[in-house]
Amino acid sequence: MAEIMVNDENFVTEVMQAELPVLMDVYADWCPPCKMLAPIIHQISEEYQGKLKVVKVNADHCPGISNTFKVSNIPALFYLQNGKVKGNFVGYLAKEELERKLQEWGQN
Repeated sequence: MAEIMVNDENFVTEVMQAELPVLMDVYADWCPPCKMLAPIIHQISEEYQGKLKVVKVNADHCPGISNTFKVSNIPALFYLQNGKVKGNFVGYLAKEELERKLQEWGQN
């Protein structure tokens, strides 16, 4: 399953009301670290299918979401369960580091 693109219209349904835990990637098309992280986010979405919902939010197109989560630097990753942030990280992460973070935040 590929990542789900989230915007102001589907944010509540796809993220805040999600039944699965959510990994939200806030990114921008012009951001080099975001581009480096994109294939890792895609791999996580494939490997954690059925256990984790992976969504992407374009910070330039959704400033309201970025403001809600106080995003000042990108890429910004948020791990949410039941609409509540359980963990976050700003910057690039190697896949192994991201998987460690997911375990710390409660993803099995």
